[in-house]
This record gives sequence, C-alpha cells and structure tokens, in this order.
Amino acid sequence: QVQLVESGGGLVQTGGSLGLSCSASGRTFVYLAMAWFRQAPGKEREFVARIRWRGGDTSYADSVKGRFTISRDYAKNTVYLQMNNLEPEDTAVYYCNANLGGAAELWGKGTQVTVSS
Repeated sequence: QVQLVESGGGLVQTGGSLGLSCSASGRTFVYLAMAWFRQAPGKEREFVARIRWRGGDTSYADSVKGRFTISRDYAKNTVYLQMNNLEPEDTAVYYCNANLGGAAELWGKGTQVTVSS
C-alpha cells in the first residue's frame, strides 16, 4: 500500500528545535506540491507550510513564519520541515500532504510534536 511516512517528531522544550521529514513508501510519485498540516487536540487540522515541487516556491501560515522552514530533496522525493524556536502552541500531530494534481492527494498518518513549557 502506498503511503506517505513522516518521521522526526518528539518532545522538546520551549525554544527548542525539531526536524520532520516525509517521503512516500512503495513507489515514486510526481508531486505538484507537498505540504505540512497540523492538528492540535480539540482543534481542526490547519495548514502549516507548502512547497511547490518544481521551483521550490514556499508559503507559510502566519503563526510559523520566521520559525519554520520547509524544504525538499528533489532526488530523494522527500520533504522536510525544520522547526525552530518552538512554542507550546506548536504542540500537535503533524501531517504530510502531497498534491498529485487535480483532486489526487496523499496524506501521512502523522507524527506527534510536543513542546513543553
């Protein structure tokens, strides 16, 4: 079964850093864009960051601008999210999303990020 697999979550103190990565298992896809979303307990899933696969254009949620950086390794078909200066409000399950074009997309199962105060 083809799926996106996230890794790199964990527990960190306020002000710390974590890096997440995401790649597809099972086959290689051609992506239009890849993105990270997150969902905190009791809240809806929200957009975090997106990167256009060709060209590398990026966009971020206002809440993470200047602290998070999305990047991709074209050869490895992997997307990364570097998270710096983490805050307790960043605590959530982080999901990887791949836009394959049209309505076609993939989601990962998520990785937990917990920021302690």
